[in-house]
Amino acid sequence: MDAPPFSGHSVNAYADGPPRQVPGFADLHRMTTMLLAERMPSNGRVLVLGAGGGLELNAFAEAHPGWSFDGVDPSADMLQLAEQTVRAHADRVRLHQGYIDNAPAGPFDAATSLLTFHFIPRDERLATLKQLHRRLKPGAPFVVAHISFPQGEPERSLWIARHVAFGAPHVTDPARLENSRQAIATRLTILTPQEEEAMLTEAGFSNVSLFYAGLSFRGWLSYAN
Repeated sequence: MDAPPFSGHSVNAYADGPPRQVPGFADLHRMTTMLLAERMPSNGRVLVLGAGGGLELNAFAEAHPGWSFDGVDPSADMLQLAEQTVRAHADRVRLHQGYIDNAPAGPFDAATSLLTFHFIPRDERLATLKQLHRRLKPGAPFVVAHISFPQGEPERSLWIARHVAFGAPHVTDPARLENSRQAIATRLTILTPQEEEAMLTEAGFSNVSLFYAGLSFRGWLSYAN
């Protein structure tokens, strides 16, 4: 897998980025928490893949004081930020540096991966989902949300432009906007919604359903078989 996407100066700006770039960011956390709680016990254990920064960990922990969490992220800098973000809940949060292979075996009562999978190369996506599935109890909910939109042209370029425009509404410099568009086009792995749902099914998840759509982002709820 490639090097972690967040390090150094990018970490310092992370806390401001998602709320600005992701439509309904706080509500995405609220919806995720609600969907997990439908099947989670009051003392449930949650696996959070891509936990660096700690924003979702903190939101989940504040909403459910009985839940405990294992957060996994490849970036040591981002995990340091997560540790600071969740310090009020430190007794219920364990952080692990690495990828899904470095996550505890579980079994977990639920799992989430928010704003992470578009950083995972296509040829590693299915294996990552299978490894995640293997760590869940039967029937455990899994919530995943990230960038996903049609990949045919001209739709792909249009969606990239929309994504950049929403995330940087006050940027008017054409060169900066073009650099952002090129970064999205070349550095992320973006699949169509249909491919996302097919891959979740192939990895062993059932009842895959779309619960969130915000411009260039999509979110799905599914359950481990």
